[in-house]
Amino acid sequence: MLAAERKLKIIEYVKKNNVASVFQLAEEFNVHEATIRRDLSEIEKEGLLRRTHGGVVLTEGVHSEPSFTVRVTERVEEKQRIGAKAAEMVNDGEHIILDSGTTTLQIAKHLAKRSNLTVVTNDINIAAEFRDSKDIKVIVTGGILYPESFMLNGMFTNEVLKTLHVHKAFVATPAIHPKFGLTHFEEQLVAAKMGMIEAAQEVIVVADHSKIGGISLHTVASSSRIHKLVTGTEATELQIHQFEEMGINVFIA
Repeated sequence: MLAAERKLKIIEYVKKNNVASVFQLAEEFNVHEATIRRDLSEIEKEGLLRRTHGGVVLTEGVHSEPSFTVRVTERVEEKQRIGAKAAEMVNDGEHIILDSGTTTLQIAKHLAKRSNLTVVTNDINIAAEFRDSKDIKVIVTGGILYPESFMLNGMFTNEVLKTLHVHKAFVATPAIHPKFGLTHFEEQLVAAKMGMIEAAQEVIVVADHSKIGGISLHTVASSSRIHKLVTGTEATELQIHQFEEMGINVFIA
């Protein structure tokens, strides 16, 4: 059995049994324990399984995230750094999309004093950041208001996004993985993010380190569709390298 085939079967085995020891896997696939350990190390780097003492378990997926009132108080300093770095990527005269989120909100705060910009957003909080910005045109997508996060979503949001063409889209996410790309746990929020990505010449994902390596149920975009990732210094060198290997330019704030 080829190593690649064996690794796939290891993943299937663990998915079926939830947990497995190195000894069990060596017996199951009739190979030395050292071979299994090497396989597990490579699989873990892809974020599919998590090593434990003497064995392996399934990686916990991202199934939810805290409310806006909680998220806005978490990792604030890191998000501020990410927001400042992302704002530096915006040039005068550009049309941009700012996705709803607490990290994209920080981008808005760093752009509020700029001029000659067009900002499209599906976030009431982000739009409000530009209330005194007389030289910034703000387009709010419309849609159903999610009161707990001040996000707009749904059919109206999606239809507006289909009509737009922007230079850059800054997309927020609960999970981003080098192999599986941008994913989300809530199917109803996927279409709007897809629309933002389709509307943009350049896709920039902004995510604090806690989102790195996460995998959720629904695919939003593959890694090949993401041009840049802006994250904090808290991300590990290995995590950064894995994204760079996928052709994503990583910027550390």
